[in-house]
Amino acid sequence: MRSFPLDDENRPLFTVGQVSEMLEVQQAFLRRLDEFKVVSPSRSAGGQRRYTRNEIVVVRYVVELIDDGLTLPAVRRVLELEARVRELEAERDALRAALMALRAQRGAGD
Repeated sequence: MRSFPLDDENRPLFTVGQVSEMLEVQQAFLRRLDEFKVVSPSRSAGGQRRYTRNEIVVVRYVVELIDDGLTLPAVRRVLELEARVRELEAERDALRAALMALRAQRGAGD
């Protein structure tokens, strides 16, 4: 089955104007997010920002955090810490699986 560009949530398709309209935020706000490296969209050949569907989800989350009173540097830190937690959870899960496999192997050898 053939996939379409919109099916890829990591494909940079959406302009600043489109994202601004979708999320009802100012275009200047989106540019500030890029300046503060909170969300770093890719650039088109002409240098225009292009957002993926995943980045739009992050921007929507950032708007919620700002509405809760966080500053942009604080939002960036929250995003960094959440990413680190996801990494550590994945590492924990891999270690648990390896431990279970070792226990199963030891149990089968008895």
